[in-house]
Amino acid sequence: MDKNNTKSIAENKKAYHDYHIEETYEAGIALTGSEIKSIRLGRVNIKDAYARPEKGEMWLYNSHVSAYQVGGFKTHEPDRRRKLLMHRNQIAELEQTANQKGLTLVPLRIYIKHGLAKLEIGVGRGKKMFDKRDTIARRETARVIERAMKDRSRKER
Repeated sequence: MDKNNTKSIAENKKAYHDYHIEETYEAGIALTGSEIKSIRLGRVNIKDAYARPEKGEMWLYNSHVSAYQVGGFKTHEPDRRRKLLMHRNQIAELEQTANQKGLTLVPLRIYIKHGLAKLEIGVGRGKKMFDKRDTIARRETARVIERAMKDRSRKER
């Protein structure tokens, strides 16, 4: 557990590769009993998921919560859309933001906070191919520098 009583369950690392994240929001998720049990076991995937406002409500699409194994015959549908619980003014703000050209609402991570499942949503602007290459090049350069520093400190001993 982290110091502020949160436990990270799943992260969408692909989101940081494909989007420039400009702003983040926290939302609760309306779940059934077997869904929260599966999420606590870490059996959730948000890699291809996205959020969309509809009629004053926020919905999460394309998220996959695996069926709870011990749930018996009555279990949930793994790929159903899930309602996100947010304040009305936040939903209105995100609705205006989502209507802007080039902006997408991307789920960044699912975590448990004080016993409740929460979703971190990022407002992302899609990266172009050259942006992605630039990010990869910077990461590789940092890795080479780190390796050189490590080797240098070993030789000094």
